[in-house]
Amino acid sequence: MLKGFKQFLLRGNVVDMAVGIVMGAAFGAVVSGLVRDLLTPLIAAIFKQPDFSRLSFTINGSRFLYGEFINALLSFLVIAAAIYFFVVVPVNALIARSRTEPPADPSTKKCPECRSEIASDAKRCAFCTSQL
Repeated sequence: MLKGFKQFLLRGNVVDMAVGIVMGAAFGAVVSGLVRDLLTPLIAAIFKQPDFSRLSFTINGSRFLYGEFINALLSFLVIAAAIYFFVVVPVNALIARSRTEPPADPSTKKCPECRSEIASDAKRCAFCTSQL
């Protein structure tokens, strides 16, 4: 039982996934710091609010911290944009570049009349019966 678990853990894709999760968490912390320490004060300076993350309102004694929600939303948008522009777009470009037309089969050719595939040594088209 432990041998199978060890083989599972040592597979390349499990290790790659673990590295990706750790890198994603570290990237999330960096982006959260960027939003909290740079973007939030910039937006707060524009709206003349000294601490943007402490924006809140109260209803029936309940306090709603919408400034923290805006910080989380900005963090999400920055992370989503980074993933899109630095992962999705390059991968899509690589996939599009690797897609090539398969080479034409030298044993066939197109009929000049009906454009169907016929044997390269044919003297008459099997589809339209035109003389080749």
